[in-house]
Amino acid sequence: MSSPLTALSPLDGRYASKVRGLQDHFSEFALIRERVAIEVAWLLALAAEPSFDALKPFSAAATAELERAARGFGIADAERVKAIEATTNHDVKAVEYWLRERFAGNEEIRGAAEFIHFACTSEDINNLAHARMVKAGRDAVLLPAIDRIVARIEALASQHADLAMLARTHGQPATPTTMGKEMANVAHRLRRARGKLAAVEMQGKLNGATGNFNAHVAAAPKVDWPRLAERFVSSLGVAYNPLTIQIEPHDALAEAFDAAARLNTILVDLDRDVWGYISLGYFRQKV
Repeated sequence: MSSPLTALSPLDGRYASKVRGLQDHFSEFALIRERVAIEVAWLLALAAEPSFDALKPFSAAATAELERAARGFGIADAERVKAIEATTNHDVKAVEYWLRERFAGNEEIRGAAEFIHFACTSEDINNLAHARMVKAGRDAVLLPAIDRIVARIEALASQHADLAMLARTHGQPATPTTMGKEMANVAHRLRRARGKLAAVEMQGKLNGATGNFNAHVAAAPKVDWPRLAERFVSSLGVAYNPLTIQIEPHDALAEAFDAAARLNTILVDLDRDVWGYISLGYFRQKV
């Protein structure tokens, strides 16, 4: 039974409508879709690399089919990946098997199937997927939402620029201010915090099991792997991190989450101030 009353979290129940826009970026479906897109992009990058002579460039038709599979990845496809995962007990390996299955009928792509996930560890795929998910969710949903809040508060600041209000310090009556000026304070803080969140550069890596391109060099020593990895990661809209261990350290994700948390403290501060204004009788409910 599917009902808001059966949800395990308010995000899937009471507040589901408020976070609906994030589903396309932060759901498990979004994660699987990004994994598929990255695996396809890596296969195409290998085929297009002249110094990687183990794989020939794909024809225009095969390239178009690969790109179409990634671009058109849907819920039914993700459900099939999950069904495969029930057998593999490995989420990224399930994506690889799904790709093999998806292109089993294409002789050209089927012949290159051994190069799907070539020299990659799961983290090579996951770190890039997570970076793209957070970047897209921030840019497409969070920042526009913040901009709407700032615009509304700035409108209130202008609308009530001359509305006198008794300020308080230490909870006691102090000098006069205006409601507009108090709203302008909040808008100014939010704009600065919004800039910090927007400026965080998502990072990613693709350098193998220990971050040293060991398997890459052993298999194809003629390829300039660091150069290819940088070009590939950058092509995904992610800043290249050249020095990692097996795990990309996720410092950029931490920066983004911290920036979002700091921004949220400003909104919480506003909520508390407005609650105080209500308790003082400055605001009242309009029925």
